[in-house]
Amino acid sequence: MVYLTRKEHFNAAHKLYNTSWSAEKNEEVFGLCANENFHGHNYDLYVTVKGNPNADTGFVMDAKKLGQLIRDHITTKLDHKNLNTQVDFLTGMIPSTENVAKAIFFQLQPHLPEVNLHCIKLVETENIFVEYYGE
Repeated sequence: MVYLTRKEHFNAAHKLYNTSWSAEKNEEVFGLCANENFHGHNYDLYVTVKGNPNADTGFVMDAKKLGQLIRDHITTKLDHKNLNTQVDFLTGMIPSTENVAKAIFFQLQPHLPEVNLHCIKLVETENIFVEYYGE
């Protein structure tokens, strides 16, 4: 089994806020991330697929095609958007890095029928990232 990872980038704003809680509880749990005016991140997205290399090409998947699929189905929907209000596949969820990574996995998976989507790694800051393996 060979693993291929493609890196893409997007910028987006969000706030972490649970609408069933008071403003005080949101501030206590989420701190500055609950700012009513939102805040932004420069995200790095790593998409890893796995499979056996094709005998004719040596590729698990054409990396350029993978990049285009990520841009078409993920980054064009997220880049320079408000994750709380402007992204259809995030509607109704708190856009934590964890939830966004899971949503990206399920948004992208149907577009990769020839390989297995192994992992979504989403880097929010140099100190915070999550990985989701579809479990």
